[in-house]
Amino acid sequence: MNRLTELFNQKKANLLNVYFTAGYPQLDSTVTIIRNLAEAGADLIEVGMPYSDPMADGETIQQSSMKALANGMTLDTLFKQLPLTRTYTDVPLVLMGYYNQVMQYGPERFVKAAKAAGVDGLILPDLPVFEYEREFRDIAERHDMQVTFLITPQTDEERIRKIGELSTGFIYVVSSSSITGKSGEITDGQKAYFARIAAMNLSQPKLIGFGISDAKSFRTACEYANGAIIGSAFIRALKDVDDVAAATRSFVRGIVAPTEVGV
Repeated sequence: MNRLTELFNQKKANLLNVYFTAGYPQLDSTVTIIRNLAEAGADLIEVGMPYSDPMADGETIQQSSMKALANGMTLDTLFKQLPLTRTYTDVPLVLMGYYNQVMQYGPERFVKAAKAAGVDGLILPDLPVFEYEREFRDIAERHDMQVTFLITPQTDEERIRKIGELSTGFIYVVSSSSITGKSGEITDGQKAYFARIAAMNLSQPKLIGFGISDAKSFRTACEYANGAIIGSAFIRALKDVDDVAAATRSFVRGIVAPTEVGV
């Protein structure tokens, strides 16, 4: 069984997904970060594939991508690093990147390599639904690779339900129409949007992302979905640190410690 499926079968609430950019802050940080995220309490981990034109990402993640690329991170390097994490943890791993990267690598070759490296799912924000149905779904299904689609406050109900049918991992509920990295109080308008999505009773688990940055916003998001995704705040916590492992553990514990962790 896919590790994402196992996770969502076992735990229904307060799921913490932490994003980081592979190859940041150092080329060899990947295994250290994943191991310590898992040991500190992250339920699943989103590994960013650094890219020179990350359209959905804000300044913090863009800068981390540029640094990772300058460090020498490539997909082949990442696929060599990730199997080492499986000696430490079975936490589900999801690759987040852009379909152009997949196309350049070769879709079948990419999915096979990702699966062999221990990856359980993919988030590709620029993957069109029609392209997924026509070209990519068969590849993903043959290799038991789950695919997550995003919805935003502007997504109409018909498309939300379509995405609910197509997403095989979870539904990524983008909290606002902004890019990543915008933090602050979750507004009443956002809460109304989250409540509207929750009331649709979609069959797939839902995780809220974009603007979730601390324990308070994490707790609020978890009131409306199965969990939440934190990215830019964690990237900022890694900047200029001497001990990546300690910084990682400290960050996660600062999110999950005030919450009731469990089903």
